[in-house]
Amino acid sequence: MRIDSEQLAQHLKRGVRPLYTVHGEEPLLALEAGDLIRRHCQEVGFSEREVLTAESGFDWSELAAAASSLSLFATKRLLELRIPSGKPGSDGADALRRYANQLPADTVTLISLPKLDRTQLSSGWFEALDAAGIAVAANTVTLARLPAWIAGRLAQQEQQIDDETLAFLVSRVEGNLLAAHQEIQKLRLLFAPGPLDPTLVRSAVLDVARYDVFKLGEALLAGDAARFIRMLDGLRGEGAAPALVLWALAEEARALLHVARGLRAGKALPQAHARGEGVGHARGVVGGIRPTFRLA
Repeated sequence: MRIDSEQLAQHLKRGVRPLYTVHGEEPLLALEAGDLIRRHCQEVGFSEREVLTAESGFDWSELAAAASSLSLFATKRLLELRIPSGKPGSDGADALRRYANQLPADTVTLISLPKLDRTQLSSGWFEALDAAGIAVAANTVTLARLPAWIAGRLAQQEQQIDDETLAFLVSRVEGNLLAAHQEIQKLRLLFAPGPLDPTLVRSAVLDVARYDVFKLGEALLAGDAARFIRMLDGLRGEGAAPALVLWALAEEARALLHVARGLRAGKALPQAHARGEGVGHARGVVGGIRPTFRLA
């Protein structure tokens, strides 16, 4: 069973499962998911903890040995397996499949992985883990989801901000969720519960945004000039190569040109995208938004 990390707390209220596999590209959410599972296990009596780290040269027989060993100090234990590379290799893949097919009794297993690509997510070893337990995805919080995420975190500490201040906060932490978490924690320490004063928030929050050059097209196609300029300024401050910025924008322009040619040939916009005429963020210009293309 696959769930998002934001669903984990609600899932744990229904009871603990014998196997959790946490993976994803957002370190903060992955760390929080692991901590939540550990804390819940502690609360329900899994008081012993053993940690294995599968780095280069790891002997996968250690996993089987840990599974078969008896607890010395408690009847229930938490067994953690960390695979920093996300690539267990052939021996590890076999060991993980065998482990998933015969989980040890009185043990909750927590497997930690980084972001996995499509091939890894459809591999036999990952599907075996998924089938035997819960796969928790620590997915990136997109810009569209970020305002709700920040508002939710503030609500957890009984604080609220107006929409204009929320938009300001989003602009200061975009692309840097760990720093966003730290800024939210700062607001908890500085200010009392309740509605926050916009002026005080603006003076307290640092500009910790981190911009991805490949997201420039997203702002460009959305017509968000303020964000586009802010991203350019941020990338310049971070030392991004001008040639890379130019290449990213040229890719979006080429994508739009391909879509325009498809439309001129009589294809519907979704078909133009589906057949590969559009690439990059230009593929997202579908549905209710129909841009006007002019070809010379």
